[in-house]
Amino acid sequence: MSKAPGEFEIIRDYFARAPQGEGVALGIGDDCALLQAPVSGQLATSMDTLVAGRHFPTGADPFMLASRALRVNISDLAAMNARPLWFTLALTLPDSDSVWLEKFASGLLETAGKFGVSLVGGDTTAGPLSITIQVIGHTEKPLRRDGASVGDNIYVSGPLGAAAAALPVILAERNVTESVRREAEQAFYFPEPQLETANAIAGIATSALDISDGLLGDLGHICKASGVAAEINLESLPIAPLANRLAADTAVELAACGGDDYQLCFTAPAAAVDQVRQLGFTPIGKLVEGEPQVRCSYHGNPWVAQSPGYRHF
Repeated sequence: MSKAPGEFEIIRDYFARAPQGEGVALGIGDDCALLQAPVSGQLATSMDTLVAGRHFPTGADPFMLASRALRVNISDLAAMNARPLWFTLALTLPDSDSVWLEKFASGLLETAGKFGVSLVGGDTTAGPLSITIQVIGHTEKPLRRDGASVGDNIYVSGPLGAAAAALPVILAERNVTESVRREAEQAFYFPEPQLETANAIAGIATSALDISDGLLGDLGHICKASGVAAEINLESLPIAPLANRLAADTAVELAACGGDDYQLCFTAPAAAVDQVRQLGFTPIGKLVEGEPQVRCSYHGNPWVAQSPGYRHF
């Protein structure tokens, strides 16, 4: 019987093979990584933890799970118009299953290659399954939450509601065709960090963030940081086709509050509306004076969400 790999075997066999990219003077294997900082601009860093049974099903496919874990972290860099460079991984495992580890490492390193980000270190330990990733990137024109002003238009970078509509499929609470199941997995496990969009709007946008916990809840963070209120026209939201197919009666609610879309929500001056429209975006609302809050209307009538968005506690 083969012995289950220990901590150092896990690092050596599954993660040390990660290619070392730009700015890595010393990668995996020492007490610290040594990284060459860019000569200008700023470093941006973010960290997320995903916990089994809380953020993903306990039986999730490890390849897809690894891709999601890295993508949602890179999305935070996109929200600030930072180019991803490096990341670290802290992996807590109930056991060191070699088949699971091989699939997880393959998904992680394939995703890292797609986005040009290098794994430079981390940690492994025993315990309930959780994944913590810290990403580090570089930005010359950072996007922040606190620069919005009264009169700015509000935008989102793409369709909303797909991941929330996909969740019952991911949790095996709904029977669907194989093609719909694959589409649901794509929406939930493979969100696309909006790096190109962030770069395109960097000279125009006054604030931005990525939509992880739901549009209304996340937009509220911009309102609080900038000291403004928001008015949203829900009929202007771009609703994902999957949300309309799987949850037509609640698609608007899912788009407004569902979360896990990882599109960008951003603001820009009203005078820039034509410039932003040339990039393919149309306003979904505007910022107004008032206490920081988000007010919604649907076809001219006030609309109140049943749930404002995901809450971590």
